[in-house]
Amino acid sequence: MKLTDIRKLHQKKYRQSLGHYLVEGEHLVLELEKAAARQPGLNQAELYVTDAYGDWRSPFPTHRVSDRQMAQLADTRTPQGILAVVPMPEPGHRPVTQAGEKAIYLHQVQDPGNLGTILRTLAWFGGFRCLLSPGSVDPYNPKVVRASMGALFHVPLEIEVPLSQLAKRYRRIACLDLQGEALTAPAFRQHDCYLFGNEARGVPQEALADLAATPFTIAGAGAIESLNLATSVNICAYELVRAQ
Repeated sequence: MKLTDIRKLHQKKYRQSLGHYLVEGEHLVLELEKAAARQPGLNQAELYVTDAYGDWRSPFPTHRVSDRQMAQLADTRTPQGILAVVPMPEPGHRPVTQAGEKAIYLHQVQDPGNLGTILRTLAWFGGFRCLLSPGSVDPYNPKVVRASMGALFHVPLEIEVPLSQLAKRYRRIACLDLQGEALTAPAFRQHDCYLFGNEARGVPQEALADLAATPFTIAGAGAIESLNLATSVNICAYELVRAQ
């Protein structure tokens, strides 16, 4: 790919038209290389390095660039000197479902840091897939990629999944609500899909009714109105694996 095209990958419209995204920094490149051993599609990635990483050994085709060129390609202010251009999955791609897998559905999540943190949690525990609704932040946004710390490569991910599809795919759907049953109840672990709403607006009530989603609540002192989205997902994921 031309360097002028790589610079365009900072913007979503060009990531979509060119079918690639950026992975920047030593740790993320290492995670990418690890994941590529199990996911053939990632083997089409290409690496760009400065002289500081001239001895880096990679399974990907590697190109040497100057420090000035790297500064133009990178999204960070002080780039480490190593980044990869990675192919995006085909539109509509649905990773194979594993036995016992739970789905985490995020409705119009907007904050890149929240999504990256959620992916990191799901990768840590394992056994989860992440579904993103239309209108959600782009998971290939450089801020999401960095916040995920490489978890993006290890969590089955689907994008542009409408709420209306959930009832067709999952028989038992759960959501969070202040009036719901306690999260520690055995019934919480008996669902297939766990639905979380937008940071500010949640999930439309009519949609919850149509899906017949079972409400559960995270017990708290009630001193504040709500928890951060990523924190809520983290607590739920822990509860789902805690009693296994």
